[in-house]
Amino acid sequence: KKIKITGNNSELRLSPTDRQLPLFCHSYLPPLKVSFPQNTMDSQSQNTSLQRLQNVEKRIVRVLELAGGVMDEMANPSGPRKELINNHCSEFMQLIKDIQVTLREEIKSACEYRPFEKCDYVPRISNEICCKKLEYVISQFDNMKQTIEGYHAAALDHMALD
Repeated sequence: KKIKITGNNSELRLSPTDRQLPLFCHSYLPPLKVSFPQNTMDSQSQNTSLQRLQNVEKRIVRVLELAGGVMDEMANPSGPRKELINNHCSEFMQLIKDIQVTLREEIKSACEYRPFEKCDYVPRISNEICCKKLEYVISQFDNMKQTIEGYHAAALDHMALD
């Protein structure tokens, strides 16, 4: 485990458990604190949202079953039954439409609920990445400076020999 999560209903703390973070940031970050507004999303609305998403999951499974059924029917040696294909395709299209509507509503609902408004993780990580990039550029400049100094020293030695 690289991150330890602690907290309660109104606050969450994410802390690195070791000094090895993702590849883009190899320095230690202090624990990240995220505050949740109280009673922003009650448990009943969370439950109904989860139930709707579970229904979407069931519909997706049914869509895959219908697609498989149509493929089986198309591969039927005696030829596909037109009525069965039409029924499967109609149900497929209706389920896809229902899935899109439900997901659109859930995404809209989730966008209204913003528990991470006060989270500074993204700007902090962006700053860390910028610092690492600057450190890299500075090291490249140092290497260039050493190379130039080496050329100057070699040129002076060559001039002294002449």
